[in-house]
Amino acid sequence: MRIGVLANLRIKPGVNAEFEAAFRRFQQTVRSSEPGAVYFGLHRSRTDACAYTVVEQYRDGAAFESHQQTPHYLAIPVTFGAFMAGPPQIEVLDAVE
Repeated sequence: MRIGVLANLRIKPGVNAEFEAAFRRFQQTVRSSEPGAVYFGLHRSRTDACAYTVVEQYRDGAAFESHQQTPHYLAIPVTFGAFMAGPPQIEVLDAVE
């Protein structure tokens, strides 16, 4: 069963360009090194420039668990910590297929 993840992020005002650049590098690493990652994308709110949602989908639970053990995932606090205005709100979902 595919696994979906929604991660709602709030960043500090004025760091959008730097945050988005860092995320693009992170996204490229996920896409190039994790064959079980079906989709991994960042979306910015149309009404709040500091609000983002990461939409992720993994082939199955094993691919999601593998993602959580990668060096780039474990480095998220260092990679994104300076941009964040608070902790992410994460929801893990089961795909209905």
